[in-house]
Amino acid sequence: MNGSTYGLNPKMIIFLLFMGNFISGLDRFLINYGIVHISKDLQLNASSTGLILSIFFLGYAIMQLPGGWLADRFGAKLVIFISIVGFSLFTGLTGLAWSLASLIAIRFIFGLTEGSFFPAGAKLISSTIPQEQRSRAMSFYLSALTVAGVAAPLLATTMLLQIGWRMMFVVIGICGSLIGLLYWFYLKPKRERQHQENSASMAGQAAPPVKGVFKALAKKPIVWSLMVASFAYGFISWGTASWVPTYLVNERGLDLRALGILQMIPAVTGFVFFLLAGYVLDRVKAGNEKWFGAVAGIGIAVMVYLMFNAQTITGIVIYQSILPMFAGVLSVVIFSLPIKRLPEAVGGSAVGMINLGMQVAGFVAPLSIGFMIDLFDGSYNGVVWLLVAFGIVCCLAFLTLTSDKENVPEENIEPSIPVSR
Repeated sequence: MNGSTYGLNPKMIIFLLFMGNFISGLDRFLINYGIVHISKDLQLNASSTGLILSIFFLGYAIMQLPGGWLADRFGAKLVIFISIVGFSLFTGLTGLAWSLASLIAIRFIFGLTEGSFFPAGAKLISSTIPQEQRSRAMSFYLSALTVAGVAAPLLATTMLLQIGWRMMFVVIGICGSLIGLLYWFYLKPKRERQHQENSASMAGQAAPPVKGVFKALAKKPIVWSLMVASFAYGFISWGTASWVPTYLVNERGLDLRALGILQMIPAVTGFVFFLLAGYVLDRVKAGNEKWFGAVAGIGIAVMVYLMFNAQTITGIVIYQSILPMFAGVLSVVIFSLPIKRLPEAVGGSAVGMINLGMQVAGFVAPLSIGFMIDLFDGSYNGVVWLLVAFGIVCCLAFLTLTSDKENVPEENIEPSIPVSR
């Protein structure tokens, strides 16, 4: 299958996925900066702050399996469009929160609406990009989050000072809705569904088999290895992303303007490292990816330890800027392997299942860190060793991977009923 299947050049599809992932990244990263003001306005302690930072990921995690299944069943484009409109709406509604309870409810539903976006995007990549180029395509797709990481500190600190946290979320929600319109006009979800029906009819068979897919995928060792690696990496990634801004302001004495400028540096290096990781991993002999992942797991643990123990702000930023080298490798390996080694028909479901690990970690990590900070009377020492431990777990998970291409036996999957318009 190629880009003509969807009536668009594959490069255009990747660009649109990049834009969608960029705005989804902004939506979730801005809260990490806005939480400083939100906590003051709503008078929250560290545990409540951690709950707000975590609740998005609970909703996001819940939608990973359904989101991947829906993309396989109804088509990636329709799922992507509904997701981006939904999460943009609830980004805007974040600015209307009046209490801890209302903010928790809004951020939870925000996570539910955004949860389908990533597995649907991965499904689109598996359907339009040749296998030997999928690591690069995935790295570009993922790099949107690092670009959002460049923009988020500057945008957040500027808007927080100029218009406040409430209007900040309203503005970003409007921007996301505009990108949703771009998806509707250029990706044409209805056209994709019509093509799927026509193709199924011409082939004399039903739409891609997806019923019973999770039972079949659960029998694949690669899925479990990558889920564990995804959880461990996700704990480190979302834990640091959620709490480092608060740590730098409260523990290291940075003001918001300095924070915004300094946090752009590791975000820029992250963009470069993500693209480089995709380029390199497309050229690695099949089966050797696990060694890159294992080394990256240890590398990210070392960088986290050095970052929190740096004596100066300069040292923190240096280690933060090196950390994405390992994060880029981990992300690309974790999310490109399933669409390289598993059948295209189950690509969305497989990525959703593996991404479930990372998003569960996204819920657990900020909440756990908040509890630990309160437990240790404001100290981050326990947090550091917890993050290091997950780096080791990530390394061990990659070492369990085999080099063989894995197939999902068709007899384990019941044919689905064709979609009707």
